[in-house]
Amino acid sequence: MKQVVFFAVIVGIAAAIPAIGQGASEGATSPFIQDFLGQVDFVEGRILALNKAMAAKESWRPAEDVRSVSETYLHIAFGNYILTKMIGIEPPAAANFSMDMKKWDAQATDAAKINDILKASFDHVRAVAKKVTAEQMEKKVDLFGHEMSGRNVLITVLNHMHEHLGQSIAYARMNNVVPPWSAAEQAGEKAKPQT
Repeated sequence: MKQVVFFAVIVGIAAAIPAIGQGASEGATSPFIQDFLGQVDFVEGRILALNKAMAAKESWRPAEDVRSVSETYLHIAFGNYILTKMIGIEPPAAANFSMDMKKWDAQATDAAKINDILKASFDHVRAVAKKVTAEQMEKKVDLFGHEMSGRNVLITVLNHMHEHLGQSIAYARMNNVVPPWSAAEQAGEKAKPQT
């Protein structure tokens, strides 16, 4: 009897292994997608906070021919749309997505409008992650001359977000703007009694 139970447990585990890292199935979200969504939420919070903190500096750029603050934020939104498009999920019509990156990145300098564009692009990424299929996750796509799986494209979405979060932090620091989460942490440290 113990052998039958043991065998049943092994078969159950083996059946579950292919589901790890796949896209959504009926009513379930894979661990990969759960982790992915957590990272999207994290980066979105930081980017939106920096956009607000840098509102007066949206047109600042560190050098000629380098993206400005506003262009960097809009480029994040561009990446959110174009990379998810690569796995076969089109941006919503309301986004008015343009494949012309220079035009897209230069469409606004108002922090409130940029905030709305960013939020919509992050919402799109979350929607894609929640509905991407296992087949789309495994399908090989051409991403700018590199063949990769849909899953790898989603990882690239996160890499792109984090890359430009780092760039945005550097821009803020170059303008003597302390990122809001660092400012809150520093204020908390100052409020602690000295021993």
